[in-house]
Amino acid sequence: MSKQVLANMKTNKRLRKRYRKEKLFKGSAIFALSLAAAFLVFFFYNIINQGYSALVQAQILVDVQYNEASHKSYRKAIDKSYRKIVSRGWLRTLPIYMEDHPEVMNTVRNEWVVATADVDQYLKGKSNRLKDKQKRQIDKLQEEGKVKLSFNSNFFTNGDSKMAELAGIKSALVGSIYVLIVTLLVALPIGVMTAIYLEEFAPDNRLTQVIEVNINNLAAIPSILFGLLGLAIFINFFGVPRSSALVGGLTLALMTLPVIIITTRAALRAVPHTIREAAYGLGASKWQTVWHHTLPLALPGILTGSIIGLAQAMGETAPLLIIGMMAYIPDTPTGFTEVATVLPAQIFTWAGESIRAYEERTAAAILVLLSLLLSMNSLAVWLRKRFETRW
Repeated sequence: MSKQVLANMKTNKRLRKRYRKEKLFKGSAIFALSLAAAFLVFFFYNIINQGYSALVQAQILVDVQYNEASHKSYRKAIDKSYRKIVSRGWLRTLPIYMEDHPEVMNTVRNEWVVATADVDQYLKGKSNRLKDKQKRQIDKLQEEGKVKLSFNSNFFTNGDSKMAELAGIKSALVGSIYVLIVTLLVALPIGVMTAIYLEEFAPDNRLTQVIEVNINNLAAIPSILFGLLGLAIFINFFGVPRSSALVGGLTLALMTLPVIIITTRAALRAVPHTIREAAYGLGASKWQTVWHHTLPLALPGILTGSIIGLAQAMGETAPLLIIGMMAYIPDTPTGFTEVATVLPAQIFTWAGESIRAYEERTAAAILVLLSLLLSMNSLAVWLRKRFETRW
């Protein structure tokens, strides 16, 4: 056998070995991708399967008596046989309702009222905590058409409640909006100006190198440390109200700053130097070049990075735990200095409850949070595609 034939055989053997490795690598990549997709599908299926039932709530058709006796003792507003299956939280609102609507006094109205969480779970086939007598009563009412599952508007219009059937996300959602507004107003201008200075004006010396390294390190440290920093600076030193949207926004602004600075610098760096050189050639100053040419061209990247940073901040819980935004907040905040909570904190609180009805509300709140985060990320992608300039 000639040397040429032996050489060809060795070459073919090496090629077959290389092709096997390529197929093995390709198969491993496909398997990993399929596994990740399967986990993602399972996650969404599990969350949707648990959370969609929170969008409906059991209601019972009963005669409600509006008179002086029920104003003094709300339990007397309905017949005694219904008091174990009608929400006590709903009954407690009747005296206030009668004061706000005096025209209903001395009347009896046939109304759909909120049922207890146990009744709600029984009708959904998720709980068996009702007594046999109550089950028979609910079954009879269901046959008579006096029990139904209707859209749970309380989930979107109420704040947190110790009564699971009345618990909602409104206060947490409004608190999240307030916190994001503060975070945006503080982090965006400071982050963008810092990035412009470091990228366009700062000299390349040891000090700026140390600053750059520290900014990169801050973007990677655990978020709970920013909570400790916010507690020490904003609450203990400056006296910002604890558990308020203001201190929450300032704390999350500290956490978001490194992300905005890094993404803004990357966007500025992506603008070709020929743009700057052309502006200088026409007599523009450095600031005029940045303001009229570099910054507008980098704006899509800056907006994308800022929105992603805000989306990350919106999903944070650990820093807010340190500054006291994990409390029971039933009332919707009306200002930045009032006590507030945020949606991730509300989810964390509900997840620790032992009552079954809170499980579906936890899943539903997660769906709302995911929808907001996906919307913000989609907006970032759209802005990048819409205004991106290819060089």
